[in-house]
Amino acid sequence: MRILIVDDEPGMHESYRQCFKAKGGAQGAALDALAAELFGDADADETNGAPADGEQFDTVHCMQGLDGVEAVAASLDSGDRFAVAFIDVRMPPGIDGKETAKRIRALDPDINLVIVTGYSDFSPLEISREAGPADKIFYIAKPFQVEEVVQTATALGARWEVDRRLAAAMVTLEEQKAELAANESKATHLANHDSLTDAPNRLAFMRALTDHVRGPDTFAMVMMDLDRFKLVNDTFGHLAGDELIRMVCDVVQSNVPAGGFVARLGGDEFAVLMKVTGEDEAVMACERLLLACSTTFSVFGHSVQGSASAGLVIVGPGMRHDPIDVMRRADLALNESKRGGRGIVKVFDESMDESIRFRRQIESGLSQAIANGELRLVYQPICARDRMEVVAFEALLRWNSPEYGNISPGLFIPIAEESNLIHELGDWVLDEALKMLQRWPGQYVSVNFSPRQFRRQNFVGHVVERVQHAGIEPTRLQIEITETAIFDNAERAAETLYRLRQMGFRIALDDFGTGYSSLYNIRKFALDCLKIDRSFIDGMGRERESAAIVHSIIHLGRALGMEVVAEGVETEAHLQALRLAGCSHYQGYYLARPLEADVAIDVANERYMAPDEPGAGDDPEAQPANGTHG
Repeated sequence: MRILIVDDEPGMHESYRQCFKAKGGAQGAALDALAAELFGDADADETNGAPADGEQFDTVHCMQGLDGVEAVAASLDSGDRFAVAFIDVRMPPGIDGKETAKRIRALDPDINLVIVTGYSDFSPLEISREAGPADKIFYIAKPFQVEEVVQTATALGARWEVDRRLAAAMVTLEEQKAELAANESKATHLANHDSLTDAPNRLAFMRALTDHVRGPDTFAMVMMDLDRFKLVNDTFGHLAGDELIRMVCDVVQSNVPAGGFVARLGGDEFAVLMKVTGEDEAVMACERLLLACSTTFSVFGHSVQGSASAGLVIVGPGMRHDPIDVMRRADLALNESKRGGRGIVKVFDESMDESIRFRRQIESGLSQAIANGELRLVYQPICARDRMEVVAFEALLRWNSPEYGNISPGLFIPIAEESNLIHELGDWVLDEALKMLQRWPGQYVSVNFSPRQFRRQNFVGHVVERVQHAGIEPTRLQIEITETAIFDNAERAAETLYRLRQMGFRIALDDFGTGYSSLYNIRKFALDCLKIDRSFIDGMGRERESAAIVHSIIHLGRALGMEVVAEGVETEAHLQALRLAGCSHYQGYYLARPLEADVAIDVANERYMAPDEPGAGDDPEAQPANGTHG
């Protein structure tokens, strides 16, 4: 330990030398015991920096304040810094102790200063103001005792070592925080951009389309794909096909109207969003895009004649469309343009969509489905990592219509959301799931709530009332919501989730990675669990980007103390890859398909799930779970 002595009296320096001679025997043992008592460790000499028995203090002696300041500067340059400086307060004719302490503190903010004085022209408060902080300035009165000086040096030296280790740990934490933020940024970019063109991908496009649908302006959505693209791949190879896609993407991005949004949806398919005043403007803009693509491209030395077809949908303010429905209509219009001779634009009209009438019939039938007993819940197990213990089930809704048979939740849930039936439907699902909890030994149930349910007036009170009526502990209900639900009104959502957590409910963020998430937002909201969207699990073995996203989400969840559930675990390869990545919970067909109620009760009582057990997937009508839509 390095000690600096600054005093203008030679006799005082001799006294310090006597103090800091190596102390063996009983006196050294006493100092070791003192350090252990101060710092709570029997091995204080090793862990807290207190001098070991027989260890020498490394002292540097200076006769004047300026010499002491120079010594501190030199120690900083060499890296061999002082832990403690003993400074005489009165040192004529040079600078006094207060000024010396002030200059030393300016150079080294970590050093502990001990002001040694018999009489001082300055009060401790004055010195502290000049050379603070106060917790790094101490005082010893002259004449001093040997033990007093040695004990002070021992204690402050140990404290200095602890402070240095703490500072180093804080630096490490800041570096880890920066690395986590960088990984998050990279994962977010990968999740929202196409790896071939670096244009926004389908996920990013759906987010932008959702914003446009909810916005106040008229806009057009264009679905485009290349004509006879398969011929390019077959003739020149897939590398040439990829290069053509990159070129076309550049052309579309260069020719889209100002403020337009261009995304690659996959393959040779592109989508465009642009604000327009009406159909005529939209058609003209779309025709300009097709004209720009109808040029000759030079691909690896080969001349390729470009051509594209487009489907167009105009959405005005106040038109209540689901974003997926808008995309579906654009796709129908694109199919019409292909059938109409390629290289042209077709605007969607109702005659293209026979399913609109079907949707209206579904809405009518759904309103009677509860009363007629046509709905049921199935339950897909959620297994914990270590022993594949079944810790929970996700409740998934099924509708068997007498007229249409089994109807996909992906079809009737959006219809219920649009028609206000979602509240009645959601109440039935919650009540049925709570009844099942009474028949399970201890598992919790995870229930999906749509964005419209979550925005319901007094949502918290509504859920609490139904749970209390069922006689169920809130800890056994997990509320699954999507990112769309909470980011529509982030402040209100944060308050709602906080209140739910305070009452004991579990909160899971479904389809994580496909929406608006950022590290700040995840920390802001009260969450217990992140559920990785099945699309990333499915892509792990084929796409490096999907694997990177899955690993990033798992590491993020572990860093924030959250459970991470991987949805869509359908193969042994999926399971092993997720285990290696450190995922805490699994859900998917490889473990079990959604189970009928009586089978789920048996599985709950057995508690442990072997992936290859035949009982897991015996429901021939079970459909894959996909979050809010079951």
